[in-house]
Amino acid sequence: MANMRKKSLLIGINYTGSAHALSGCHSDIDNIAEFLNYRGYSNDHRSRIILADIPDVPTQSPYFPTGHNILAAMDWLVSEPNCTLFLHYSGHGGQIRDTDGNRSTGLDDSIVPIDFEERGQISSTLLHEHLVTRMAPGCTLFIVLDCCHSGSAVELPFVYRSDADGQINLMDNLKAGAVLVGEASELIQGGFSYNKIGEARELLAGATSFFRGLKHMGEQEDEGLEQGEFAGQYGSEQKVVTMFSGCQDDQTSADARIQGKSTGAMTWAFLETMKREESPTYVQTLQITRQLLDQSNYSQIPQLSCGVELDLEQTPLII
Repeated sequence: MANMRKKSLLIGINYTGSAHALSGCHSDIDNIAEFLNYRGYSNDHRSRIILADIPDVPTQSPYFPTGHNILAAMDWLVSEPNCTLFLHYSGHGGQIRDTDGNRSTGLDDSIVPIDFEERGQISSTLLHEHLVTRMAPGCTLFIVLDCCHSGSAVELPFVYRSDADGQINLMDNLKAGAVLVGEASELIQGGFSYNKIGEARELLAGATSFFRGLKHMGEQEDEGLEQGEFAGQYGSEQKVVTMFSGCQDDQTSADARIQGKSTGAMTWAFLETMKREESPTYVQTLQITRQLLDQSNYSQIPQLSCGVELDLEQTPLII
């Protein structure tokens, strides 16, 4: 991995001057760029693209974060074989109508380009196509999405979440079915209670096919991934893509002010984790990031999703 060419794409959108303005997204990509320089990524134009709505980037520039430019830059990122790739996005995230029918909720996660009011948002289906399906052979891709509703924004088949005690739960969308339902059923034997239903919800990560049977007294279904979602499309791709997202599908990510500086809470927690651990495993990264957010009173729950199954306890981050 050490000798592979490294490429990075950094996207930061503050929506400056709009009713949707954020504060920390430009700082996020500056901080991530510094981190990547330390990790051996070049900042030349052949190896790094930065898209941002900053004053010195004209609106007609290919570096202005329109939907077209974002997708074009993603295509550039994944176009060459045998590369180590890094993508960071800091901006708004949303949910839009699912048009291809692979979501039980009827909603796709999305990211929000600067021109979303004219040209719409970029759905999780499009993100998967441009980042995963089109990725050249021999590449690895590491993604950090610091935005709302980002839990399954790239539609990767394996999703992991750390609980408050640091335990890692696998929400395997290819194998969810009977195994998860059986394990959750053990929690509710002997009668229903809100606590037990809460534990089962955590275990199944909102598997809506199961919780239709549990819903009562006006409780609402969680946003989540039903058994088999993404399996037919993506189950055989086996691309080495890993993503840390700032929150679950039904949560928001904080645009924060930490130590007097504007930043995305997820970006800050991820970089703090990297400062504490030179070569953390995936488990350590997810656990420490969650702890830092908890300690700073942010309720968002970071998630890790992968295109292949990984030994999270032993495998260091591929960055």
